[in-house]
Amino acid sequence: MRIGAHVDPSDPLTAAADRRADAVQFFLSDPQGWKAPQPRTDADQLTSSDVDRYVHAPYVINVATSNNRIRIPSRKLLLSHATGARQVGAKGLIVHGGHVSRGDDAAVGFDNWRKAFAYAQDQGGFPVPVLIENTAGGENACARRFDALARLWDTIGEFGPGFCLDTCHAHAAGEELLGIVDRVKAITGRIDLIHANGSKDAFDSSRDRHENLQAGMIDPELIVAVIRSADAPVIVETPGGTDGQAADIAFLRDRLGQQDTAR
Repeated sequence: MRIGAHVDPSDPLTAAADRRADAVQFFLSDPQGWKAPQPRTDADQLTSSDVDRYVHAPYVINVATSNNRIRIPSRKLLLSHATGARQVGAKGLIVHGGHVSRGDDAAVGFDNWRKAFAYAQDQGGFPVPVLIENTAGGENACARRFDALARLWDTIGEFGPGFCLDTCHAHAAGEELLGIVDRVKAITGRIDLIHANGSKDAFDSSRDRHENLQAGMIDPELIVAVIRSADAPVIVETPGGTDGQAADIAFLRDRLGQQDTAR
């Protein structure tokens, strides 16, 4: 099991070494912007490294919306980031599940996801796995509550999407972590990545505020149990910079009985 952290994109490999991480996740462009990623000068070092790489798509992407001024650029930006992710040898591109506007039929959002995958397929397909991440809030979200997630997978399952399970998001969304792996796999058939995050806020708060694993309102042993059950790679997106994330990685390795494999 590979355990790592979300890091600043300026020098992911140094950030991995500083955290004793054997995986990193980073953005390829401004997460709040619409610019396509530019080629990285360190692409060769990244692709030859034994540190696993994951790319997180910008937060602005929402392929589910009925607003075409957001939906069309979103699906184009998603494909461009998948292409950028391939150039750094990433194992997957993580993207939030998105939402429809208030008053819209949720089925529109699910079908717009289908159209996003069909659009990519027409362009030759996504060059890396797209891992859809569960989200923390929003009554109109496509991947917050698991009943909605099931409807989404019914619509896009034929395209073979991946799934990223965020523990803070599930807690904030009102989904119990106990037994969550079985419930997710009954829907998606897979969990490709765990975002292991504590939460600053209470269960079902709809608030996406991450906390370090031993300091938040989620029992850290529940997070460990989720990771053990999922048997998937882990990325911590926790605060505290290098020291905070290194401590979270060390805690997980200790509780999972793993040795430090980072070089």
